Amino acid sequence: MESAKTWQEALSGLKATDFYKDITQFVADERAAGKVIYPPENEVYNALTSTPFNKVKVVILGQDPYHGEHQANGMAFSVNPGIKIPPSLRNIYKEIENDLKCNMPNNGDLTLWANQGVLLLNSVLTVEKSLAGSHANKGWEKVTDQIICSLNQKPEPIIFLLWGAYAQKKASLIGEQHIILKAPHPSPLSAHRGFFGCQHFSITNQKLIENKQSPIKWQL
Repeated sequence: MESAKTWQEALSGLKATDFYKDITQFVADERAAGKVIYPPENEVYNALTSTPFNKVKVVILGQDPYHGEHQANGMAFSVNPGIKIPPSLRNIYKEIENDLKCNMPNNGDLTLWANQGVLLLNSVLTVEKSLAGSHANKGWEKVTDQIICSLNQKPEPIIFLLWGAYAQKKASLIGEQHIILKAPHPSPLSAHRGFFGCQHFSITNQKLIENKQSPIKWQL
């Protein structure tokens, strides 16, 4: 069977599933009830629209979207230009600077990574304002499991960066043809336990070159 070329092909059966219908109805009902839900409705699937299925080379898996005003934009760890860089992303930048000896920017827009084939995927795709984890265990996890499983079908190796115990639970969905790099989460609570010094960015580029793929320009 020929492998899928687009997200639409890869996830063709998703919209018919009960869990997809349930989570999309739940989010629609929450918005209709006047609750502030992030990211905005037209940005929920930004991770997929920013990184086409056939271009995915690296996956960085987050947990759920930022819950502060104007922060979440549908890509894990990323915020739009002009928004203060969140602590976890600041620590990611610190590790890149130490690993690759480069200077990172004063904004948190990771679109350039996404455009190079880095899928910035949160496990949960929506959140209520000021309530971290409020949409966990409502069905999004099954949706994003499907996304990961669709990528697992690709014959060419993908590098999965799994930071923290939550992301590392997804390792069971990933086949041996792919590459998994694990480290503690970059949040201020855990970055000093091994995220700093993990060198995932240089290792990722080394693995891409070994697999005859172009490395990621991590410097933004």
